[in-house]
Amino acid sequence: MKSEIDSIKKNNTWKLVPPLKDAKPTGLRWLYKIIRNMSGSITRYKARLVAKGYVQEQGIDFDEVCMPVALYETIRLLIAFATGNGWKIHHMDIKTTFLYGELKEKVYVS
Repeated sequence: MKSEIDSIKKNNTWKLVPPLKDAKPTGLRWLYKIIRNMSGSITRYKARLVAKGYVQEQGIDFDEVCMPVALYETIRLLIAFATGNGWKIHHMDIKTTFLYGELKEKVYVS
């Protein structure tokens, strides 16, 4: 939880403001996951702070939806292409990818 909060602060994701009368804040909640290795022992604990987006209405709270995803077929194709050309493959996991999107709307959370 601390690394998630630290990442949010480091990226200046939000600023604290007093509650507004006409703003409908979206709630937040913590999601927890236990990461295990192949033998079943615990590798690490993972916590993610997420917005309860299901309470928002398109056209009122937001206008468009964009969720970047990678299909397994695309990943397999790129790996095959890299292997065929003798390229090295490097894996990166970016914890806070969603923090780099630009929003047109103001979003209030509580």
